[in-house]
Formats: sequence, structure tokens, C-alpha cells
Amino acid sequence: MEPLKKRSLNLAGHATSLALEPEFWVVLDSWAAVESLSLAALVRRIDSTRGARPLASACRVAALEFAGRR
Repeated sequence: MEPLKKRSLNLAGHATSLALEPEFWVVLDSWAAVESLSLAALVRRIDSTRGARPLASACRVAALEFAGRR
């Protein structure tokens, strides 16, 4: 099992780090490319709709939903 990969992003004007499994980063990068968005813009979109769910969990769920639509 690969360790989590941490990336730094700027969300809503502040820097944050997000640690996910490499496989989720691959899906999120692909999704951002399909939508012609930066990775940060995609994560901001996920962040804006996540409710009380932690951001990393929201990104994993969103990545699974995207992968299931493809």
C-alpha cells in the first residue's frame, strides 16, 4: 500500500494541504483536465459542496462518483 501523497493548494485565499492516496490524485487530475479546470479549482468546487464531511473524505467520494460516471 502506497503512503498518502500530500499536495498544497490555495482554497478561498488560504493555503492548505490535502493528503490522499495516489490513486485518488490520478482521478482528480483527470477530472480537472476533462473540466478544463486547475486541480485547485476542482477541489474548491468539492469544498463548496462538502457540508460537514472532511475535505479529504469529500475528495475521495467525489473522485469515486466521477470514476463511476466514466
